[in-house]
Amino acid sequence: QAQLVESGGGLVQAGGSLRLSCAASGRFSSNYSMGWFRQTPGKERELVAAINWSGGTTNYASSVKGRFTISRDNAKNTVSLQMNSLKPEDTAVYYCTLGWGTLNRMTQRADWGYWGQGTQVTVSS
Repeated sequence: QAQLVESGGGLVQAGGSLRLSCAASGRFSSNYSMGWFRQTPGKERELVAAINWSGGTTNYASSVKGRFTISRDNAKNTVSLQMNSLKPEDTAVYYCTLGWGTLNRMTQRADWGYWGQGTQVTVSS
């Protein structure tokens, strides 16, 4: 079982930056990928960014490419999401996730195993 705890959400003006962090704890197999999804009311949870175990492969939603950067620290079992040039449409609850598989195929909620409780990001115009 893995427990994921996110931090770093909040309110920011358009054009600003936020950094989300997620710490994983518990007992689970290594070689796991980590990622971030987001969800707004009435919509499906969507992949924002993901990173494989080595950090050598990443996957980004087209809407955040060039603005968001995902990174991880395996020694600390953490993953971070640096969000720059934020837009009002980035407003959502952001969820940290952890799972196993081929990263580029892990694009849907059902492809991942464990989830954090979510952290609210609000971007004002």
